[in-house]
Amino acid sequence: MHKMTIDDVDFKGKRVLLRVDYNVPMEQGEITDDTRIRATLPTIKKLLNDGASLVIISHLGRPSGKVMKELSLRPVAKRLAELLEKNVEFLQNCVGKDITKRTKSLKPGEIVMLENLRFHPGEKANDENFSAQLAKHGDIYVNDAFAVCHRAHASVVGIPKILSPACAGYLIEKEIKYLGILLEDPPQPFIAIIGGAKVSTKIGVLENLLPRVDKLLIGGGMSFTFFSSLGLEIGKSLVEKEALTTAMKIWVKSEEKGGKMMLPVDVLVAESLDEDSPVKTVEYDRIPKNLMGVDIGQSTIQLYQGTILEAKTVFLNGPMGVFEVEKFSEGTKTILESMAELAQGGDIAVVGGGDSAAAVHKFNLADEMTHVSTGGGASLEFMEGKELPGIAALSDA
Repeated sequence: MHKMTIDDVDFKGKRVLLRVDYNVPMEQGEITDDTRIRATLPTIKKLLNDGASLVIISHLGRPSGKVMKELSLRPVAKRLAELLEKNVEFLQNCVGKDITKRTKSLKPGEIVMLENLRFHPGEKANDENFSAQLAKHGDIYVNDAFAVCHRAHASVVGIPKILSPACAGYLIEKEIKYLGILLEDPPQPFIAIIGGAKVSTKIGVLENLLPRVDKLLIGGGMSFTFFSSLGLEIGKSLVEKEALTTAMKIWVKSEEKGGKMMLPVDVLVAESLDEDSPVKTVEYDRIPKNLMGVDIGQSTIQLYQGTILEAKTVFLNGPMGVFEVEKFSEGTKTILESMAELAQGGDIAVVGGGDSAAAVHKFNLADEMTHVSTGGGASLEFMEGKELPGIAALSDA
């Protein structure tokens, strides 16, 4: 990575304005998954050990520029304090004279967390004045929020124009390292597994990976758009009619490259997405009109498993089925288990963010992977080959 990281800077006696992604799932004011908080601990501990004071900023949810009590970061500050076993002072705004007065008085080792950035419209609008107010809180800017690096928001691209140096934390450095390997120099054979509901959200990834991979395995709801584009009956399965032409073009490109793309050979079908809905497995071209595909079938699982276990590098983005329902989760779970086996043997297994990350945590396999990305949209755009604004904004090494 040709950007400055926290290993390139002397933080002793400095106030660090640290952008993190603490957009954690909450239910009735309680955090249900603190993975994103834990992911930033190595960076936080490094900065504290180097003698810095910390002003932590983040967003939570989509309050659309309005104060919403249920989206306050107060519970997040409490959880961070528990994980660090250290006081984290919570301030009830992220800008204002009183807030700036407190952040300017910080002593080395002290930590404050500011209130939700998105309570202010200036955050998403990348307002220069809002960026300038935020920049007053620190001497040095550190971004460790990979999941928002594809957003040109004030806290992501506005602050680095004012504060210098602007450097990457360990989480961003790790993301770029492992996602970068996939695009630049993956050990061969390189297998990509792309699932999820829609082809339309993965077009860029599919097109960018097709020339790079040895095999491209397709699963999830998007497989039915590919089947439909080939003229097959898909019953009540999910289909993106507006993406049929694109799906056909990608399939033709795959055939021109020697048939790299693999579609399911059989499908688990059900009447509905209910847990008690009866299921059966049918061949890919025998889907009944009154049923819908909910997972890849046993033959596909075995076929995909064999392909994965022969690989040296595997990247997965998107589940193989409706993994949230136990009955429809076997395909996703088994594929992830195969990737974990690969990683434990010393090869590379990387899981993309979003639903993929949710699945790998659901099945308690995250710690067995080489890397699980914390970015949904950010990891997708990175894998499309796009430059992320939040990375571009950091100081060059």
